[in-house]
Amino acid sequence: MAERFAVASLNGGTKDEFLRVVGPVFEHSPWIAEKTWPLRPFGNLEDLHARLCATVKAATIEEQLGLIRAHPDLVGRAALAGTLTQASTTEQAGSGLNRLSPQEIATFQQYNAEYRDKFGFPFVICARLNKKDAILEAFPRRLKNTAAEETRAALEEIYKIAYFRLQDIFTQR
Repeated sequence: MAERFAVASLNGGTKDEFLRVVGPVFEHSPWIAEKTWPLRPFGNLEDLHARLCATVKAATIEEQLGLIRAHPDLVGRAALAGTLTQASTTEQAGSGLNRLSPQEIATFQQYNAEYRDKFGFPFVICARLNKKDAILEAFPRRLKNTAAEETRAALEEIYKIAYFRLQDIFTQR
């Protein structure tokens, strides 16, 4: 069972505690929690999430692209090798991406390659809100986007992912 906290308990806690708890919410991007820490106190989970997302929105395009690039490919090398973060492993498994046929794996890998070639970052979608078939249908649709449209789409998906991860960590009080 994961450690659970109340948002209010972090408002008066140390910066190190805040970074330990909130830092992993955005995939391999603790800088978001670091930049959001001074905005305490947070009224509740929604307020914390909104401020974390505002930090991302205020970031440079290079920082935003770094955040997107910190995400793993769906059914990519890390997933197949078992080296994803625990959160990513759970999210991909929840959408059925750990139970694919060899053909489905090949399809994901083909889409991942096309997507990376076009945009320079991995395809990001909130796996908790999408099952395997919906994800496979989203690839060709999103491949039609411009780079700017897809950057915005990826960030919107990341905000959804972060919200679910915060829900996993925090209790409402």
